[in-house]
Amino acid sequence: MNETNTLTCLNCARTEAQIPLVNLRYAGQEAWICSQCLPTLIHKPQQLAGKLAGAEGMEAAPHDH
Repeated sequence: MNETNTLTCLNCARTEAQIPLVNLRYAGQEAWICSQCLPTLIHKPQQLAGKLAGAEGMEAAPHDH
């Protein structure tokens, strides 16, 4: 979230007026991510380093396909 309390995607910074946002909690912190950036959180969370505390240590979701 930014200083004006407008909800924004932690990755692309689009607002809730521009795209649907999903609320998430990680390590005791609240964040918002848009539906288009959600796959990044699931498959390439390291790309969120510097945007989501601890993301650099996350592993991608396992795939069974």
